[in-house]
Amino acid sequence: MKVAIVCDWLVTYAGAERVLEEMLRVFPEADVFSVVDFLPEGERAFLGGRRPRTTFLQSLPGARRHYRTLLPLMPLAVEQLDVTGYDLVLSSSHAVAKGVLTGPDQLHISYVHSPMRYAWDLTHAYLRESGMTHGPKSWLARAALHYLRLWDMRTANGVDGFLANSRFIARRIYKCYRRRAQVLYPPVAVDRFPFRREKDGYYLTASRLVPYKQVRLLAAAFSRMPERELVIIGDGPEMAGVRAAAGANVRVLGYQPDEVLARYLAGARAFVYAAEEDFGILPVEAQACGTPVIAYGRGGLRDTVRPLGAERPTGLFFEEQSTAAVCAAVDAFEHAGGGIRAEDCRANAERFRPEVFRAGLRSYVERLLEKKKRELER
Repeated sequence: MKVAIVCDWLVTYAGAERVLEEMLRVFPEADVFSVVDFLPEGERAFLGGRRPRTTFLQSLPGARRHYRTLLPLMPLAVEQLDVTGYDLVLSSSHAVAKGVLTGPDQLHISYVHSPMRYAWDLTHAYLRESGMTHGPKSWLARAALHYLRLWDMRTANGVDGFLANSRFIARRIYKCYRRRAQVLYPPVAVDRFPFRREKDGYYLTASRLVPYKQVRLLAAAFSRMPERELVIIGDGPEMAGVRAAAGANVRVLGYQPDEVLARYLAGARAFVYAAEEDFGILPVEAQACGTPVIAYGRGGLRDTVRPLGAERPTGLFFEEQSTAAVCAAVDAFEHAGGGIRAEDCRANAERFRPEVFRAGLRSYVERLLEKKKRELER
């Protein structure tokens, strides 16, 4: 069986690339296709020496630095990838990869990290953050996003089976495409994170410092709780705003290497997170260290954190993105005392091991291959 794996773009080794890595472990002979490939040489080891086949966007001037601005051209680009010689096509998609063209005798399974957020329910937030709410640029952007929505919905018909990385994304897939998706949680390398039962006194948050991560909100909330220390790890365009909101009890460390992040995760009294995530790998990594999670109770974290009141809880949720809600949640966590055990946090994280992902992917593919075989024999 010839297998092709199609992804949106390869520019850094992050969550989507970890999924691709595990797909390649399940299908080691697969060929890889990508709209563009600008992975640094030091981050290419997971590809096993493969050079992904790319599109005409790869050679456009400035594409390396400004590939995201080429989004309106990406539907056309992904349709130029020729996968006609493959029996199984796997797409790993958060933008356009699921739109690769396949034939009636091919099986196309799409693992969806999310339908294009900026084209669907986050359109208005994207326009606000980009400063394109009024004027000619705004109308051009709105027209492009309208076209992307139509194209995205049409190409859903070319997918034989959808996999979603959380129940939240499965609901988003149904909302956008009216297609049911099976949930297969993404792989988390829990063995990379040291389990530690005894904790230090600080709270921790870590992420890219971009608006939707709401790190500035967390800095402001802890500044109202001077008796509690918050450590912030991460860098990004929101750095100045985060530093401005941080009181004397909030330490902003900026970017830190993985080993430093793991050490802080293991020692934290709790990991605090205020973003609405599709899945959210960092809260799972925190639990792998035995660290409870205090999080905004929307999105994929509903799948990964067991709140107080559940059996063997691993954290608690706050229900709105406000300083008052964060402060109340931290107070509730403090009053819970020993209600959350480090061992339960680690056991919960074990559900997301890479082996579980590989077994789930293999089982799903085998089931759909058998279904496709029966269809072709009719």
